[in-house]
Amino acid sequence: MQDIQQIIDTAHEMADAARQVILPLFRTRDIETENKRPADFDPVTQADRAAERVMREVLARRRPQDAILGEEFGESQGNSGLTWILDPIDGTRAFISGAPSWGVLIGLSDGNGIRYGLIDQPYIGERFEGGFGISRLRTRNQEHPLSVRTGHELSHATLMTTFPEIGTPDEAAAFQRVSRQVRLTRYGLDCYAYALLALGQIDLVIEAGLQSYDIAGPLAVVEAAGGIVTDWSGGPAAAGGQVIAAATLELHRAAMALLLNE
Repeated sequence: MQDIQQIIDTAHEMADAARQVILPLFRTRDIETENKRPADFDPVTQADRAAERVMREVLARRRPQDAILGEEFGESQGNSGLTWILDPIDGTRAFISGAPSWGVLIGLSDGNGIRYGLIDQPYIGERFEGGFGISRLRTRNQEHPLSVRTGHELSHATLMTTFPEIGTPDEAAAFQRVSRQVRLTRYGLDCYAYALLALGQIDLVIEAGLQSYDIAGPLAVVEAAGGIVTDWSGGPAAAGGQVIAAATLELHRAAMALLLNE
């Protein structure tokens, strides 16, 4: 791609625009919230929709030739072969609870895979970036390289997922087989768990029931930091579903064997 720098600049402009509309609504008690799935609480707020709107406005101005897949407003066609995959607030349940573990997710696919992504946490001012030879964390005042940690066996690993009741009963049982073998399991951090994996703070993230916009940005960040992201069968994870992210190949293999009950 000839225009990599423009792509990177566009992604950061989208993340900046999302920050500006989300932050004034965070931790406000009268924020408008709807339930997208009455049978299973799946909230969406005015902040989710406002953030995706401004990101789409940036793309319309800077890169109208690119396609878009967004959680709130669906698909928009393009002719460049590139698709931006947007989750304006990953972790809306955390957002409406006032917890700062939600994030803005931006991923870029060229049709053959995810090539670039951001995990942005506006409230604490952290932006994790991966792809095109970049792997870094930007804070308000500094920039740090990202790198997964190595040398931990499964018995000394830290595992994260968002929901204790992960997926179906069979998926939950598979997760528990891994959880029983690691040193520490923690819950509830949404996309921020992948950021911590890329930062070298934890070793595994295992989830189920994801959509493509849940994983595109995190996948790029983790892989750029040296990690591995696949589905539970070892195949591509960009479409979502069952996802495992690991710091090392050894951890990935050990966890996969337990997930598949081999």
